[in-house]
Amino acid sequence: MEWLEPDSISLEQDSISILPSYLDEITNYDWWDHDETFDPPPATTPATPSPTCIQTPTLSPSSPQPDPEFSKKRKLNTNSPDTPRKPSSGKKTSSKSGAGNPAKDARWAEQLLNPCAMAIETGNVSRAQHLIYVLQELASASGDINHRLAYHGLRTLTHHLYSNSVTSMVRLPPCESPIHSYITTEAKLFRSTVIKFHEISPWFTLPNSLANSTIIKSLSRENSSSRVLHIVDLGVSHGVQWPTLLEALTHLPKGAPPLVRLTIANSVLPPVPFSVPPPGYNFPSHLLRYAKSINLNLHINQVDNLTIQDLTLTPGEKLVVCAQFRISKYKDILCSIRDLNPDLFILSELDGSENCASSGGFPGRFGVNLEMLWRFLDSTGAAFKGRECAERKMMEGEAAQILDESGIEGRERWRELMVGLGFREEGFGDESIDTTKALLRKYDGNWEMKAERAVAAVRLRWKGQPVSFCSLWKPIRG
Repeated sequence: MEWLEPDSISLEQDSISILPSYLDEITNYDWWDHDETFDPPPATTPATPSPTCIQTPTLSPSSPQPDPEFSKKRKLNTNSPDTPRKPSSGKKTSSKSGAGNPAKDARWAEQLLNPCAMAIETGNVSRAQHLIYVLQELASASGDINHRLAYHGLRTLTHHLYSNSVTSMVRLPPCESPIHSYITTEAKLFRSTVIKFHEISPWFTLPNSLANSTIIKSLSRENSSSRVLHIVDLGVSHGVQWPTLLEALTHLPKGAPPLVRLTIANSVLPPVPFSVPPPGYNFPSHLLRYAKSINLNLHINQVDNLTIQDLTLTPGEKLVVCAQFRISKYKDILCSIRDLNPDLFILSELDGSENCASSGGFPGRFGVNLEMLWRFLDSTGAAFKGRECAERKMMEGEAAQILDESGIEGRERWRELMVGLGFREEGFGDESIDTTKALLRKYDGNWEMKAERAVAAVRLRWKGQPVSFCSLWKPIRG
């Protein structure tokens, strides 16, 4: 980590870097120059403040007024010790979610947000108005997980009001409250945060490690030194996944491939959470320099379409497609991937296995997404040990965009889609599974990995609840 400035990350210095390879943990980030200057972002006109404001909405004169009896029944008892309270303006409530404190496990935010979503959808103005009042008092970007979830959930609900008939009866004033996300972050902070998050949370690291290990295992079975390796990157690692793989390629028993082609296809699809870096962030040049330093022949290309012509596929090359958390809303891209006839297709997505994201309209989708955001906020709070810092705010703000997604499919639904397109699911193998399990032991004890013999996919869980799955596919060739 010597290329990072001493003060670039606000976590304690005893943090251990654990980016994995299939052989060992590589903690040297020499692939990125210490004194590198980022490309300056283009000059832009200041954006108009978003109307998605977390402020108390005001009923218009012509709209129905809140039911006083309902308000009386729902009024919070501020003298009760069980009443959820907004953190004071002083020291915020610590969010050490991994401690397992029963008092911290009361998930009152969802008990307010989900009924509010239903009230908005059904046009129940008085109930929606009351719940928004309560949420506005409790929402906070700091504090425990409930206050954070209320903050991000209320943003989504107020945004949804503008596309719902309730808008004609409720006025929401504009808001200048900042939104922390990838695209609003300075490039240097973004770089250090993405790397640090890979070290302290397996949310992205575990799928990346499993993909890298699978590629190395596949190459080990053949004459790797005589075949070009072509990887299509359709993921959200922003370059952090690949130094580990490049290093591992140089240790293959039969030698590294004569050429490694990395095709970045991130612009093929519209944005999803975690997919858009800030202006000025550019990792290909650093990867190329790093590859040169380890005597690896690496070529990098960026494409806007996934076609054989755009990828300039050459006969005999080994084609691997890595799709990580990018195609949940744009499954049509699977047809294009099948047309490429890849040797390996590694698919990682959020796992809604125990929920039904396709029913219930907006309230149903919102509830499923809210559940997934809770797991992210809870696990991220544990990863940062409850510390409040810019890195944590950026990751949580970016993750909150999950609430705007159309819904989270379960692994079985993905399996149906893949089989229908002519893919065959493969197991990862004992070596890759054992390596990944060893990696997971470095993280918070509430993380667990499910790799059952009867199910080829590997599932990542937080406190027993599904987070994501990683699966390996090969096309069925006639």
